[in-house]
Amino acid sequence: MDTWRRYVIQRLMAAGLTLLPVSGIIFAMVRLLPGDPARVIAGLLASEDEVTVVRRQLGLDQAFHVQYSRFLVRAIRGDLGLSARTSEPVVREIMARFPATLKLALISTLLAACLGVVSGVVAATRLYSGFDYLVSLVTLFGVSMPVYWLGLILIIVFAVQLNWLPAAGADEPGSAVLPSLTLASFSVALVARMTRSTMLEVLGQDFVRTARAKGLREYVVVYHHALRNALIPIITAVGLQFGALLGGAVLTETVFGWPGMGQLLVESIFARDYPMVQGIVLVFSALFILTNFLVDLSYVLIDPRIHYN
Repeated sequence: MDTWRRYVIQRLMAAGLTLLPVSGIIFAMVRLLPGDPARVIAGLLASEDEVTVVRRQLGLDQAFHVQYSRFLVRAIRGDLGLSARTSEPVVREIMARFPATLKLALISTLLAACLGVVSGVVAATRLYSGFDYLVSLVTLFGVSMPVYWLGLILIIVFAVQLNWLPAAGADEPGSAVLPSLTLASFSVALVARMTRSTMLEVLGQDFVRTARAKGLREYVVVYHHALRNALIPIITAVGLQFGALLGGAVLTETVFGWPGMGQLLVESIFARDYPMVQGIVLVFSALFILTNFLVDLSYVLIDPRIHYN
């Protein structure tokens, strides 16, 4: 128990140390955006005095290291500042949009896990069959296709022509179907390819041949023995995709008008809302690091032979 607790503490400290340079990169890159945020916020018709007041309120008149140190101290306390566009706390606006993004990521990850694992297992057990070639073709299509293009095609077919599903928003029943399918397309393809390759490797090992020699049913051999031993790389792929979906839904949310953090990020970039942009990107980074941490902890539950020292 002490070893486990020590490992968790070490990983949490490493996550915090990882976020430190990430926050510096985010803070610097946001300030490389073209345009003067003080002028954008004050308005094109504002006088220079009014722009100066806005710049002072945002702290943009201070040196870079002073701005960053103040941002870092506040972030450690859980204060990401005030939105330059709405004057509301950044944390409050992010939390208001986070459930929508989390819902989209969870549905997409569930689709990726179910469809990807099942199709990958079937393709591996029916090697060089028609289904195997079909899975290879579909996964190639899924990893190569731009998300925004697929989203527009789904809107045209299912929302405009067939009128089965809403084209945008999150208020109507079924509004999450099209964005979830769009967001899950790449993840399904990736998980299917990972499952197929991992299963092919495991199915050729001695313990699988021994299980078959004992007369076990093929279903038991494949799903109880082979798939169980192939779960770690699959779980890794699914977990990393969940973290990526939390921060990578910007295009999908923009295409479908989904009221999540991705759409808020785009709106904040156009408005030159420095506090909101750096707050959202920092939260995305923290969620990805946390997801990796939870995936590492899940290895012990999947494979009892793994121990953390």
